[in-house]
Amino acid sequence: MNARAGRTAAATGTSRLLTRPMLLLLVASVGGMGGFYLLLSVIPLYAATAGGGGVGAGLTTGAMMLATVLAEPAVPWFLARFGHRAVVGAGLLLLGLPSAVLCLWSSFPLTLGVCLARGVGLGIVVVAGTTLAAQLAPPGRRSESLGLYGVSLGVPSVLGLPAGVWLSDRLGFEPVFLMTAALTLLALPAVAGLPGRRATRAERRSGDPDGRSGAPDGPLSAAVNRSLVRPTLTLGAATVAAGVLVTFLPLALLGGPSHLAVVALLVQASVAPVARWGAGWWGDRHGSSSLLLPAVLAVALGTAGLVRLESPVVVIVSMILFGAGFGAVQNLTLATMFERVPRSGFGRVSVVWNLAFDAGMGLGAVGFGLLIDRTGYPWGFAVTAALLLAVLVPAWHDRRYVKGEAT
Repeated sequence: MNARAGRTAAATGTSRLLTRPMLLLLVASVGGMGGFYLLLSVIPLYAATAGGGGVGAGLTTGAMMLATVLAEPAVPWFLARFGHRAVVGAGLLLLGLPSAVLCLWSSFPLTLGVCLARGVGLGIVVVAGTTLAAQLAPPGRRSESLGLYGVSLGVPSVLGLPAGVWLSDRLGFEPVFLMTAALTLLALPAVAGLPGRRATRAERRSGDPDGRSGAPDGPLSAAVNRSLVRPTLTLGAATVAAGVLVTFLPLALLGGPSHLAVVALLVQASVAPVARWGAGWWGDRHGSSSLLLPAVLAVALGTAGLVRLESPVVVIVSMILFGAGFGAVQNLTLATMFERVPRSGFGRVSVVWNLAFDAGMGLGAVGFGLLIDRTGYPWGFAVTAALLLAVLVPAWHDRRYVKGEAT
């Protein structure tokens, strides 16, 4: 393809999105995130019903997110040292195999240990996957490529979140633990087709493990980049609400209409990936930051609606709003951050974005667990919605961002 043809493809968006490496990345991501989502709401239920209560449920999610946050900054180094195949393979194993241990012994400390191991696996898979999705994107279609990758993360949540709760109710916890281990093992063959290049020793010393041109950029420098602060705060607040929802909605709806928790999780998980892909399409054509404000507002309204837990209709409508807003926020913030760094900074931006995502999930789960012991679920959801309303201010300012200039 000559230069003129390349520019035409970029302008018209006809470059191919679904290449073989991208397809294999999506397969590996579906397997890994399937193992993540299948147990995301199940382990808190497992801990709560075993006597841990709301605090114990929150701690399981919090422990997993803590391990994820601690592991993520090291992932670019591991990718440079060992390559994508070995690192993503290790991440898949850590996401799945530890859950099988819970079939042999049952104790709260062991459950926390399993959550910590799974958290490390999650950190590896999401940072490596996000970086690869950006690198494999054709010219002019990065936001849409990230949206497609987001669908591969969202499809497991559509099936895994409600299926895990439903299966644990019908079959017990142990079969779900074994299914999780099997699912991640099935995804391992796809890892063999991922890009296997490791950085040279000179590239690792220079801080440019991707071997691209551009200034070296570490996680700390990416974190303090002024143009990334507002999208990072916006994402963090949205994932606080997501951590609350996936951990406590099944508990909040116990004793209510049959299967309402399963349906609510299914609705939210189904809407989110569609919104994430749609936001990617919009971002390539109109700018990713332009849609952030309504996306955050939808997340806040969806969370606020959970104050009416006694109304199944309000709960389902709230989950539609929440899913649409949260899916859009994920893609919009990620694409916005990639737009504001050189290609050599993609791995570091992936770390910062995932740190904000996972720290928000963990803080939301632990904080809400402590809060509801004093306020109950409806007031807890109201406080969470108020936090999201506060984030409308940076989202409002960020919509006017001009590349190269933090307004």
